[in-house]
Amino acid sequence: MEVDLRILDAHSLKDKRQVVKSVVETARRRFGISAAEIGSQDAWQRAQLGFAVVASSARQADEVLDDVERFVWSRPGVEVLRAERAWLDADE
Repeated sequence: MEVDLRILDAHSLKDKRQVVKSVVETARRRFGISAAEIGSQDAWQRAQLGFAVVASSARQADEVLDDVERFVWSRPGVEVLRAERAWLDADE
C-alpha cells in the first residue's frame, strides 16, 4: 500500500522526519509489517510511505492493511492525500 501524506505542522525536514519516523516505526511494531518512506524525501510537508504485508490469504492481508490505513488516518497533524493498494500473487 502506498500512502501520500501532508504533514500539517512541519516547518522543516527535521519536523517532517520526526512524524514520518513515528508513523513508520509504530506501524512496524503494532502490525508486524514492512514500512518505509518511499518518496518525497526532500519535501518538508509531503511524505510518501509504503507498507507491505505477507499473509497466507488475501483476506488476512487486506485486514492488516485496513488496520494500517485506519492507524495512519487517525494520526494527528497528518492529512492523507491518497492511499492506494496493489497486490502481488505468488502464483503469477
